[in-house]
Amino acid sequence: MLDVAANDEAQRHDDIEAVARLRDREAFGRLFRFYAPRVKAYLRRIGAGDDVAEDLAQEVMASVWHRAAQFDRSKASLSTWVYTIARNKRIDSLRREKRPEHEPFDPDADSAEAPRGDRIVEAEKVRAEVQRAIGELPREQAELLRIFYFDEKTHSVIADELGLPLGTVKSRLRLALSKLRVTLGGLAE
Repeated sequence: MLDVAANDEAQRHDDIEAVARLRDREAFGRLFRFYAPRVKAYLRRIGAGDDVAEDLAQEVMASVWHRAAQFDRSKASLSTWVYTIARNKRIDSLRREKRPEHEPFDPDADSAEAPRGDRIVEAEKVRAEVQRAIGELPREQAELLRIFYFDEKTHSVIADELGLPLGTVKSRLRLALSKLRVTLGGLAE
């Protein structure tokens, strides 16, 4: 039994090296099948809800894919490396929950003074520009942005409601945001 476990661990080390060197999808698939459910269970044990754990597990595995070349077996085992990524993702998510990003034009934000007229006009221009940019996106991407940001639904809930794979929802959202950044690039200046 011990030899089987050692062989399995050696195979996972070979797989991460194949991902790092060759971007081997089959090797990553084996790693994903092994680690994704374990990472999700770990995240749930440390306090993440089911949807959050699912989303974070996906992020962890994406990090494993993108950062495979950073893994160094002389410093830690593969499991330690993966679970460290998971722990850090969870800490980051807790920080975001405790300190949400400040929205300068949020009408619910407590403000010591009423907004000046020029700021209201500028905010309205920005809002109109964002709406125009969203209108230029493909329908599927614009709909996902609306559901995610305005209906505040998680990736998993969106995937279930629309009958799409979770990865498709995430990639469409990333693509939509990337297009918006390009389209709205001049707004930041």
